Amino acid sequence: MIAHWMGVGSEALRWSRLMLSTSKLNVVQRQVKRQCLLKELLKECCMRGYSIRKRVLVTGGAGFLGSHLVERLIARGDEVVCLDNLFTGIKQNIEHLLGHPRFEFIRHDVTNPISLEVDEIYNLACPASPVHYQHDPVQTIKTSVHGAINVLELARRLNVRVFQASTSEVYGDPVVHPQSEEYWGNVNPIGPRSCYDEGKRCAETLFFDYHRQYGIDIRIARIFNTYGPRMHPNDGRVISNFIVQALRGEDITIYGDGSQTRSFCFVDDMVEGFLRYMDVPGRVCPGPVNIGNPREFTIRQLAEMVIEMTGAKSRLINCPLPKDDPKQRQPNISRARELLDWAPKTEVEVGLRKTIDYFDKFLSTEDAG
Repeated sequence: MIAHWMGVGSEALRWSRLMLSTSKLNVVQRQVKRQCLLKELLKECCMRGYSIRKRVLVTGGAGFLGSHLVERLIARGDEVVCLDNLFTGIKQNIEHLLGHPRFEFIRHDVTNPISLEVDEIYNLACPASPVHYQHDPVQTIKTSVHGAINVLELARRLNVRVFQASTSEVYGDPVVHPQSEEYWGNVNPIGPRSCYDEGKRCAETLFFDYHRQYGIDIRIARIFNTYGPRMHPNDGRVISNFIVQALRGEDITIYGDGSQTRSFCFVDDMVEGFLRYMDVPGRVCPGPVNIGNPREFTIRQLAEMVIEMTGAKSRLINCPLPKDDPKQRQPNISRARELLDWAPKTEVEVGLRKTIDYFDKFLSTEDAG
């Protein structure tokens, strides 16, 4: 364990030697002994009034979700290494953190091996909107698959817990509604969305195989539609599209007739779910966990809500539905409620107001520049 010690002094050396003494044991023996040592360590730290600060790696940390996660980790006292190649992440998302003593930014592509010393890993690296992941589908698959292998190898070497940001897209165009984690999905393996859908499905397979074969402590969250400040204005996601079009006084583009449904979770609630999942004690591996908001809207209802909240005069324009676009998407979050005591708290109307205010300011600054 390489977490920073606050006032421990020579005790750190003693405990690190104890940890190294496990290196001659087999995988199972090593895991058990290390867990026992860590429990003793935490108990001793509490008795002495010491505190331990974790060093956390967040891949994709300059992106929409990643930057919010990085902020929360720093706010609770952790050190954060943010790794991002800035393909879809933008440096402005983390600019306010660059001078922080517990923040480090590394420009690096997760498809290349990673050599760092950390206590936990969150793997959020991958373009997540159709506009971005279809731009270079081969690279998207590499990011999901090679990236997963690289973070898992790092977790294996360091024997640390690793989190995988998966997606509701693993369910494809579902024929089961709402979607629970037991549902295997309905995915086109050769369509234009497959680079992302199947890439994420393969990443989940890798995580579970590393767990079964090497005893890696894994967490897999299946993320449903998320929105909030720092969304990319040109990412093609429905909420950012609608808000930007409305604020610019443009007509709002609806693909299909607008009857398809989605469930939208505010970014703060999503990040809270991540943190709770990673903080569940023990080597919990119940399977993937859906993180999302079960409140369901049609796309037309969302567009009308955005028009009303922005005061726009936009008309609704219907365009052909993209190939393999899901007709409905709604998470069953029973497992998250039971395991994490988590459920979204932010009403869509409240989250939309914060997101509209962000884009209003962002577009005003962009126009002024």
